[in-house]
Amino acid sequence: MTPDPPKFRPLERFWPYADLPEQPSVEELTALDPDLHAALFGATARPFSITLVFPHLHVPDIEHALDRARGAAEFRQNGEGDALRYRVRFWSSDAGRLRDVFQVVGASDATEVLIDDRPVPYARELWLPLVWFLLPR
Repeated sequence: MTPDPPKFRPLERFWPYADLPEQPSVEELTALDPDLHAALFGATARPFSITLVFPHLHVPDIEHALDRARGAAEFRQNGEGDALRYRVRFWSSDAGRLRDVFQVVGASDATEVLIDDRPVPYARELWLPLVWFLLPR
């Protein structure tokens, strides 16, 4: 507290908050955790998907893998620096692109494989080889 009187009189309202819309945007809805989305809006029918979540890796073909990943059904990049993570969703019809990306990022233990947005036992060892059978020979 200062002994001097204030130089201005504040308005009788709260300071200016950001004027946020009442409804979330499409980008905000797509960024929701799948379990939270299902709890808020009910289950949605989606095709079978495999999602790779991985950090930025310092491997030779990472830029080629990221270019292939950007063409997937969903590609998101979150965080910065050491906290940077990529989340790439593939439909079963895009098995070739999934295999190309996984061959580069799959060697890292930091890479997660999610089946329909959930961690499933043996996703790397069982589910991915089953998807490779969808590839033309």
